[in-house]
Amino acid sequence: TDCLYSIRRKHVENAAIINIKERQVCATTFGFNVPPENALNLIYAFCKNLLKVRRGGLWFKEKHYKCVHVDEHSIYLQNLIVVKTKTFILVATYKAGMYPSVCMEAVEKLAGWAQNHCTSTALPREPPFSCASDMIPAHACNSSSDGSVRA
Repeated sequence: TDCLYSIRRKHVENAAIINIKERQVCATTFGFNVPPENALNLIYAFCKNLLKVRRGGLWFKEKHYKCVHVDEHSIYLQNLIVVKTKTFILVATYKAGMYPSVCMEAVEKLAGWAQNHCTSTALPREPPFSCASDMIPAHACNSSSDGSVRA
């Protein structure tokens, strides 16, 4: 199965792709808002804070997530998965009743696709997925008065 199939099948609650170089969200599932400061915090976590994340978890969208596993390419927290490629950071949530391992697999596959197909700083317009409409470009979203992107 392709990686976005798991998003459609409800194995991933929400997901976003953050461009590391541009330090901004470039795609999200519908309705998932990642505030700019949260995108920067995820980038910074991989740059200098992996030990701190391992010991104390991570705050994301005003909620604390306990760390389960961390390495130079991924941060697994309870109900939150974060995976880093050379160009992007992918973040996904899952909720009670969803299998963490299936969410992890979907996010890792999407990260692999992004690593192999996104050589520039932007996502291609037409990903090779049958359900690409499950991820929308952040620039297609409305901006709120505080500057954050809202789907």
